[in-house]
Amino acid sequence: MTAPGLLQMIADLIAAPSVSSVNPAFDQGNLAVVERLESWLQALGFRTERMPLPGRPDKANLIATLGTGPGGLVLAGHTDTVPFDAGRWQQDPFRLTEADGRLYGLGTADMKAFLALAIEAARDLEAGQLKAPLIILATADEESSMAGARALVEAGRPRARHALIGEPTGLRPVRLHKGIMMEAIRLRGRAGHSSDPALGNSALEGMHRVMGALLAWRDELQASHRNPLFAVPSPTLNLGHIHGGDNPNRICAECELHIDLRPLPGMALEALRGELRQRLEAALAGSGLILEITPLFEGTPAMETAATADIVRTAETLSGHAAEAVAFGTEGPYLNQLGMDTVILGPGDIDQAHQADEYLALERIPPTLDLLRALIRRYCLGEAGS
Repeated sequence: MTAPGLLQMIADLIAAPSVSSVNPAFDQGNLAVVERLESWLQALGFRTERMPLPGRPDKANLIATLGTGPGGLVLAGHTDTVPFDAGRWQQDPFRLTEADGRLYGLGTADMKAFLALAIEAARDLEAGQLKAPLIILATADEESSMAGARALVEAGRPRARHALIGEPTGLRPVRLHKGIMMEAIRLRGRAGHSSDPALGNSALEGMHRVMGALLAWRDELQASHRNPLFAVPSPTLNLGHIHGGDNPNRICAECELHIDLRPLPGMALEALRGELRQRLEAALAGSGLILEITPLFEGTPAMETAATADIVRTAETLSGHAAEAVAFGTEGPYLNQLGMDTVILGPGDIDQAHQADEYLALERIPPTLDLLRALIRRYCLGEAGS
C-alpha cells in the first residue's frame, strides 16, 4: 500500500466533513480526516500517534514522525474547516472540483490541501536518509477553540527545532500576528418600575460607565503599544455586542456586552484580563452593581518569531518575500511555546478562507512542493545550502 496521488489525497480530505464550531449544531469530529492521513503516512514509513482531545473522543491530533533524534522540522496544518453556507456555493463544498486553473472545495485554501502537499513533499523519503526527524502534524479545532494546539502544549510534544504552518498566506512568510481575546461583561442590578429610579439599580446605566472605561483604556493601549510592521499598528478593542433590559418601563436589571481585543506581540492575555477587571471594578465602585467577566473562549496569544530565526530567513530566501505581520490568529504561538521557531507560510490566499467557493490556484502547487522539499533537505537531510 502507498499513498494515492496528490490530487486524490486532496479530494479525499475535502470529501471528509470536519467542521469545527463553537455552535454545537454545526460542530463535527475530525477522525475521518485523521484516519486518511494516518493510513497514507504509515504507508510512507512514518510512525503515527493519535492524540484524542480531552472530553471529545471524536476529535484528535495526529503526530507522524519519520526519522529520529533531536532537531528536525514540523510541517503543520489543521484538519478542521469553518461552517459553510451551502446556498452560496456554486460548487459542491465536499467534492474537489478542478476548473479555470483552480481546485474548489471546502478546505482547499484553509487548509486541508496543505496537509496533502506536505505528504507529497515527503513521498520519496526514507527514514535512513534523515539526519533529523520530519514531523507532519495535523491538529483539531483550530477554527474554534484551539483545543488541539493547547493539548499539544499540555503534552509537551512534538519536539523539533523548526516549524512551518501552511495557513493561507499566498506563499509569503509570516512571523508575527496579533492575539485574540473575546470577553463577555455582565452587570446585574435590580429591576423596578421606571417611574421611580429608587426602586431599582440600572445595569444599563452601569454599562454606560463600563463602556466609557473601555474606550479610555483603548486609547491608552493604542498610545502605549505600537508595532509598525502591522497594517493596523496598534492593538484594537471592539465593542461588538450588547443586550440589556426587556421593556422601556422597567429599570434594566441585567446587561451584557461582548468585546474583542486584538493585542500585539508582547501583550500577555492574562495580564490584559487582570487589567480589564481592575479598571471595570474601579469604574463601578459604589454603584452596587454585580460585575461578571467571562472569556468567550480561552483566547489566542499573539505570535512573534525572531526575524533572525533560521527558518524565517530561509523562508524569505525561498519565497522571495520578506516576512510579514498579519492580523489573523494561528497555532504558531503554541508551537513556539514548545520550543520551535515557527513561520506561517502556505499556498492558499487568506481572501479565500471562510468564503463560498473556496479555492486553491493550481499554479501554487509546484512552488509549494519546491519550498517544502528545500526545507526538508535543509533541516532533515542536513543539506545546509538548500
